[in-house]
Amino acid sequence: MNKVLCLVLFAGLWSNLYAQGEGHVTKHSSHHSMSQGMDDGRIPLGLTPQMKQHQLANMRAHLEAVQAIVGLMGAGDFDKASEIAYARLGLTEEMRRMCSQFTEDYTAIGMAFHNSGDTLGNALQSEDMQKSLEALNTTLGYCTQCHATFRH
Repeated sequence: MNKVLCLVLFAGLWSNLYAQGEGHVTKHSSHHSMSQGMDDGRIPLGLTPQMKQHQLANMRAHLEAVQAIVGLMGAGDFDKASEIAYARLGLTEEMRRMCSQFTEDYTAIGMAFHNSGDTLGNALQSEDMQKSLEALNTTLGYCTQCHATFRH
C-alpha cells in the first residue's frame, strides 16, 4: 500500500505541475539556476528579513505536516492524519491573522490553502483513501500556485 500511495502522490503532484503548463514547469525549474537578484517573473512580497524567515519556517512546517499526513495515511491512521491536517494546515485563528498581514492576492491564496487543510481533515475522517488523496492534491495545488506566483 505504501508504494501505491507514493506512486499516486507523485503522479498527482506531477500532473498538478504539468496541468499548469509546460512554461510553468520550465520557468519553475530554471528558477533554481538563477541568481538571487534576477527577476524570475514571480511577484515579490517585500518582506522584512525577519518576516521572510518566519514565512519560510511556516512553509517548512506545512511541508512537514504533509509528510506526516502521507505517512499516517500509508499506515492507515486516518484519525491522527486528520488531527494534523486541522491543527497544522487548517484555518486556525493564528493562521487567519498571519494571512491577513499580506497583499490581497497572497492572503486569498493563503486563506484558500488553510481552508483546504480543513477540507483535508474532513476527508481524512472519512477514511476514504481516494477522497483523502483528492483533498491532499487540492491542498498541494495551493502550495504550487503560491510558489509559482509569489517570491519571498
